[in-house]
Amino acid sequence: MPKTTQPPAGERDPLLPSAAAASPPPYLDPHPADSYDVLLVPVRIRRRLRRGGRCLVPCVTILVLLALAAFLLWPSDPDISLARFRLAHVSVVARPAVAVTISAALKIRIRNPDFFALDYNRLDVSIGYRGAPLGRVTSGGGLVRARAVSYVDANLQLDGIRVVEDAIYLLEDLARGSVPFDTVAEVEGHLHFFFLSIPVKGTISCVVHVNPHDQTIVHQDCYPE
Repeated sequence: MPKTTQPPAGERDPLLPSAAAASPPPYLDPHPADSYDVLLVPVRIRRRLRRGGRCLVPCVTILVLLALAAFLLWPSDPDISLARFRLAHVSVVARPAVAVTISAALKIRIRNPDFFALDYNRLDVSIGYRGAPLGRVTSGGGLVRARAVSYVDANLQLDGIRVVEDAIYLLEDLARGSVPFDTVAEVEGHLHFFFLSIPVKGTISCVVHVNPHDQTIVHQDCYPE
């Protein structure tokens, strides 16, 4: 009988398959179901930021210039102030009825704050006592150049205007030597803005305290409306 030789201890018989070769390797799916593919797309952020910065500065500059132009060119009402109130004559009679006679000369200051000439139609000056109108005077129109000042004279003459409702108060003011008169000066006109004609109006109200005994002005307070 042929003799079988055993391999030395610790050595593997080359004719026998190994344990790794005996069990085939597991199958590896190159695209497993639970895997995800991430696609990275390079974005040029710096270039976009540069483009946005280049557009931002001109846009802001244009908006600022438009706002400045609208502020400067937007029409404003003329500024009216009482430059002078010269009292020529004032008298109050109690019989047969309480009546007032006033003669005064006013100088109205008109300032045009716009960049276009002001063509005003007329100047109205009214006078009253404790809210009750006594009379009105109207002067002619004129022209105030752009960013300029003009003065208009108005002569107020009221002869024997009867005061019925506030007669008692008028007699008390006459005894104190200070009669308050309300004056309102109003200017209406147009600003010629290129091909447009824009109506504007300026008004000022004053309270003038007059001493009828010495024909002087005690106090006056004016405020624009």
